[in-house]
Amino acid sequence: MGGGFGTAKILLADDEVNLRTAIREFAEFQGYQVVEAGDGIEALNLCKTQDFDIIIMDVMMPRLDGFTAYQEIKKIRDIPVLILSSKDQEYDKLYGFQLGIDDYVVKPFSLKELMARVNVIISRHQPAAAPQPGGEEVLRFDGLELNLPARRVLVDGQRVELRPKEYDLLFFLAQNRNRVFSREALLERVWGYDYGGDDRTVDAHIKMLRHDLGEYRRFLVTLRGAGYKFETD
Repeated sequence: MGGGFGTAKILLADDEVNLRTAIREFAEFQGYQVVEAGDGIEALNLCKTQDFDIIIMDVMMPRLDGFTAYQEIKKIRDIPVLILSSKDQEYDKLYGFQLGIDDYVVKPFSLKELMARVNVIISRHQPAAAPQPGGEEVLRFDGLELNLPARRVLVDGQRVELRPKEYDLLFFLAQNRNRVFSREALLERVWGYDYGGDDRTVDAHIKMLRHDLGEYRRFLVTLRGAGYKFETD
């Protein structure tokens, strides 16, 4: 992968030529390298021979849709992906997050916001800094164990594989246990940017976490009209 934001390499897959051109020009102005693909098959073939720091991929593309292309790419490379879509339904977003995508942007969007999200995703996938002395590294709550530096979650001794943003959300809430966070605060603190007020993203991830944690879903408490907290009291 590229070293920093200025040298980061983007694979941009979208069958809308004008949109691709606009995104590429804006990204290149910010110092990114951009490789374009007009459909899912082309994107998949590019990933067989090149590595990228991030993929920006439209869902509705000819020959191979974005979700299917991403599933195939995951078999050969571990590259974060930001999905573009004209669909704003919770089901579509939830499906994407279940596949492991990092973000979901609904068309139309501002290029400035898009690149802000790209920056956050790339920074999140940079090598992690060494744990600070005295910091909490392993958290245990009954049969739930959270290993922060290893990004490992154990439920009654069995490892549970979470999606990237599920780890971030769970670890943040657990480290700040018994504190209530609004959806907007979680978007800012966990996602790292203004998500445009789409708090359904938080709800979707909480829903997936509760499914994955089994009986320990009880730690994730909803406070109607206020937000969520990881409650251990």
